[in-house]
Amino acid sequence: MHITINPTTADTWIVPLVQTDTLAAALEEIAAETGLSAERLQQDFKGDAKEALPLYMPDGQKTYLLGLGKSPETMDWLKTFREFFFRNKAKLPATISIDLTGFGSDVVEAVVLGVRAGGYDLRLYQTDKGDAPVFYSEAGTLGIRVDESAESTTKTAVDRAEAIAQTRHEMLDLMNAPANYKNPQTLADWALASGRKHGYAVTVFDKAAIEQHRMHALLSVNKGSDLPPAFIIMEYKPAGVDNARKVGLVGKGITFDTGGISIKPSASMHLMKSDMGGAAAVLGTVEAAAKLKLPVHLIGIIPTTENMVDGSAMKPGDVIGSYIGKTIEVIDTDAEGRLILADGIGYMVRNFQPDVLIDLATLTGSVIGTFGYHAAGMFTQNDALAAELAQAADRTGERVWRLPLWDVYKEDIKSDVADLRNYSGKPFAGAISAAKFLEVFTEGHTAWAHLDIAGTAFSDNEFGAQKNASGYGIRLLIDWLEGITG
Repeated sequence: MHITINPTTADTWIVPLVQTDTLAAALEEIAAETGLSAERLQQDFKGDAKEALPLYMPDGQKTYLLGLGKSPETMDWLKTFREFFFRNKAKLPATISIDLTGFGSDVVEAVVLGVRAGGYDLRLYQTDKGDAPVFYSEAGTLGIRVDESAESTTKTAVDRAEAIAQTRHEMLDLMNAPANYKNPQTLADWALASGRKHGYAVTVFDKAAIEQHRMHALLSVNKGSDLPPAFIIMEYKPAGVDNARKVGLVGKGITFDTGGISIKPSASMHLMKSDMGGAAAVLGTVEAAAKLKLPVHLIGIIPTTENMVDGSAMKPGDVIGSYIGKTIEVIDTDAEGRLILADGIGYMVRNFQPDVLIDLATLTGSVIGTFGYHAAGMFTQNDALAAELAQAADRTGERVWRLPLWDVYKEDIKSDVADLRNYSGKPFAGAISAAKFLEVFTEGHTAWAHLDIAGTAFSDNEFGAQKNASGYGIRLLIDWLEGITG
């Protein structure tokens, strides 16, 4: 599918309408063009969110009126167009144009992302999928009509959306892939291929190198798996930019999580292929930043392994080491994500000294109990960083909400036999105690934030009957990166 700006013709037009005081007048104008009764049209179409009304023009051309509801935000535009195109893609013609005159470049970007997302196919391994819808084939064309004065900014918005959309699509495929199709080496291979294609450096430590670097926490989680771990380091440096701000991102890459000896209930264990949502956010952000040539020095680190069960698996009560030398009492082997992040964060701090450090992880059920599936938990001691991330979240609709990191919660990670323990054992404040655990391995970094994305990385949506990948984090981080470098 190709995109053109201000096309002259189209098989079908889509006219988005917001519930404002001008809606009645807009419908009167459309009624005049179609020869319909304005009163009947106003009765049949209210502009409610995701409401769609097909109309046929006198010349036979088809036009859809698409409602956005009242005061739609960026994510509302994206989701409305995503759902419309997903639901209708089998019957859409090859050429479709959307009338976005009067709307800004932020709407254009959200619409293009929504249209692209509407073509996502979750049926990754089905054998009878048939041909792709014509609109999403090479023959398809999407036209965007805007004011002539906005053509330049529209092109920039389209190019940005296209860069992000393709990367997000690949991250959805990675996250939705089952564990027999996705393992630590799969993530490493993806990063290596992306680095070669988009011009950034990628280094992958194999198990021997991980042992040499004494990443004992990562190795301990890996002990129950037949597959070796990997430690992925991606580094993008902008060309011709002196003293670029250095940002470190660390993502949890558990490609399947049984819970280990502290085994999970079977009912939802099949969804634990999603436990590399933090890794997907980091992989996608580094690639998108390189494609967009952002003026930031970006380092992404992903410690990755399975968390499995066998006779060699890490046991509750074990005391293990870590990259920075801290000893950890393992209370719960299902609190494994914070263990591999400990080595990733420690390596990042000691070897790259980033100006800003952010980790992302599908870390705790506790954060889902707090926010459901609508926001990620944000933890940071840095008020300015918290404000920046919150503003980026508001702009993109990938929500975050700040939770405390008070030192009173240190008691939850105090151990009698080691430097700290990985789980409090208490049925409350689990997301906070996990964040306090990770804070130890930042070694006092003054601009660190932890994002617990357990409730946002996998979601219910129109793509399938079960929860599947959302792509959360990439748009949030790209927006934030552009904000701190613009």
